[in-house]
Amino acid sequence: MAQYTRVLGSVGLITLKNPPVNALSAVVRQGIVDSVERALSEPEVKSLVICGQNEKFCGGADITEFGKTMTGPPLTPIFHAIEAAAKPVVAAIEGVALGGGLVLALGCHYRIAHSKAKLGLPEVTLGLLPSETGSLRLTRLIGVPAALDLITTGRHVTAAEALQLGIVDQVFDHNTVDAAVKFALSVAGQSLDARRISTFPCPSLPNLDAVFDAAMQKVRQAARGAIAPVACVQAVRAAATLPYAQGMEREKELMATLFTSGQARALQYSFFAQRAVGRWSMPSGSRWDTSKPKPIRKAAVIGLGTMGRGITMGLAQAGLSVVAVETQEKQLMEAKQAVSGMLERGAKRRGVAPLLDNISYSNNIKTVGDVDLVIEAVFEDMALKKKVFQQLSAVCKPGTFLCTNTSGLDIDDLASQSPNPELVVGMHFFAPAHVMKLLEVVYGPRSSPQAVATAMQLGKVMGKVSVAVGNCQGFVGNRMLSPYMSQADFLLEEGATPEFVDQVLEEFGFAMGVFRMSDLSGLDVGWRVRKAAGLVVPGQPVRMRQGCRYSPLGDLLYEQGRFGQKTGSGWYQYDKPGSRVAKPDPWLHGFLEEYRARHGLVARRIDHQEVLERCLYSLINEGFRILEEGIAAGPEDIDVIYVLGYSWPRHRGGPMFYADMVGLTKVLERLEFYHQAHPDVPSLQPCNLLRKLVASGSPPMHRWREVIRKVHSQL
Repeated sequence: MAQYTRVLGSVGLITLKNPPVNALSAVVRQGIVDSVERALSEPEVKSLVICGQNEKFCGGADITEFGKTMTGPPLTPIFHAIEAAAKPVVAAIEGVALGGGLVLALGCHYRIAHSKAKLGLPEVTLGLLPSETGSLRLTRLIGVPAALDLITTGRHVTAAEALQLGIVDQVFDHNTVDAAVKFALSVAGQSLDARRISTFPCPSLPNLDAVFDAAMQKVRQAARGAIAPVACVQAVRAAATLPYAQGMEREKELMATLFTSGQARALQYSFFAQRAVGRWSMPSGSRWDTSKPKPIRKAAVIGLGTMGRGITMGLAQAGLSVVAVETQEKQLMEAKQAVSGMLERGAKRRGVAPLLDNISYSNNIKTVGDVDLVIEAVFEDMALKKKVFQQLSAVCKPGTFLCTNTSGLDIDDLASQSPNPELVVGMHFFAPAHVMKLLEVVYGPRSSPQAVATAMQLGKVMGKVSVAVGNCQGFVGNRMLSPYMSQADFLLEEGATPEFVDQVLEEFGFAMGVFRMSDLSGLDVGWRVRKAAGLVVPGQPVRMRQGCRYSPLGDLLYEQGRFGQKTGSGWYQYDKPGSRVAKPDPWLHGFLEEYRARHGLVARRIDHQEVLERCLYSLINEGFRILEEGIAAGPEDIDVIYVLGYSWPRHRGGPMFYADMVGLTKVLERLEFYHQAHPDVPSLQPCNLLRKLVASGSPPMHRWREVIRKVHSQL
């Protein structure tokens, strides 16, 4: 709703009320219409102020109304009515003014913002563009370059930047509504001709075509197949080159194309999925709403390599007191310097003081005795981690949660080193840990619901999207990655090149193909994982391991000292060690030909479809196995992990969403086809849950859990 009151005798105050962010639902829209009409009809009212309840102006359109029959008044006429008003209308922006909320503010004649407010047009992140005159108003107000930046990225700006850009007129540190009311009194009776953005002339630039051509090229490169950013550039071009009425029609046309697209559906699904994963559950029946987290005020990080440094920084930025432990003195000093530098640079960007005092450094593990929670981030070696857990169990106070940042080792095995295994969980961060949004919280069979709830809450405090998953080798993300990478290796054996496989995957939307990613992370890392799993037999490049097909290509390159970017060669060649520019390597092509000849393999032509189907469907098949085993509670958990942690293209929703879009029947049929051709590759054999879903008529994703429950009851 929208509440109308009169303040100071002559100011009509309209307060939007729709918690938590005062979204523009049908009821709120009708309330705005009624309140504005009433204020304009009352002769005592000389000016108006629009604000939001609970110090939040407006978070934009009500996304829950998307796809439903439109009810209530449309937004565009509301914005035009506000702008056409003969009495000045002032927007009092506190908290957020996003999407339609910012467009509402742009429809007002003046905008007053609190210094901590955030403003933006994030529609592109939902597969849409700023409609209801949003692209036209912002472009006419701040000009083409700035509008292109904000609209194509969807980024939020601070009140200070909004003031600099000309989006808002004034910024205050104190009560913004009071300031807006006083301002409204001061402008009562003044001419509004120069305040109506729709009447502003189109912004002109001498090189307008060149600006848009460059913007389009940049957006296409960054979008990796997403169509909304491209449409955003087209909308800004229309705003800058067409009369207002024609620009409105073009904006509507572009929005209509996006609104019904599969990409918009995928991005909106992803938006809701990231919120749904917080409502976690465990096979034991424990749930997010019945498990209370323990407050964490002081934490420790053991091991200050790349991951440990990022975790330390993330904890400090979240306001926690941190004890950072590294037993190697040289590494400790390097880590202290690196973390301090990152904190200072980050603080400078945000215009705040660095939180250096939040961290104390030590080379003695005994200094963690009074912390509430420990995150172990030492080298990925089970014997070493067990030793650390034994030490922690001896020095930590009773009730301390012991967490490991392992990317795939057995949580239960580590928990066995503690007299309180119920306090042990995995907290699998992704590099760089202070930047990446994903956190896999891994529970073992003995992990308590409170331990899981505490780790999930700590991730939220750190700004992460936390996903609770069960304990198995590789957990969810890395377990699914294994068959994906194996298929890529097999494709090389059969005739493909690394650059062709990567090209297909990058055209699909991945930031990096599998081989470029391998070169970035290091072939030595993958080799150590395979060695720990008993798959590496030095000097024996056989193509079968543990009764299944195996490709030793990565092992052979490791033995050649080709570790990727760090050595200047891997699947690609680089100008020098540390270089990021990958180039096709004639030596590698010769190596593959020699390898095929040695093993009696005849190279064949492999097309785009086969690369996508074998890599993606094997990954998806493993996802269904994970659901079948109860390692992940639902398909949303898997999709969030892959979008946020493994660069799955956001506009394709996630692997399980993609399977649903493609059609489960097709996924099943193609897996059966490839498994028949490669019977020695178990990851291509369709799993039982996928077959059950197809047999059940391929129900929509929100009904998969019903079939999953039936499968679990049969096991």
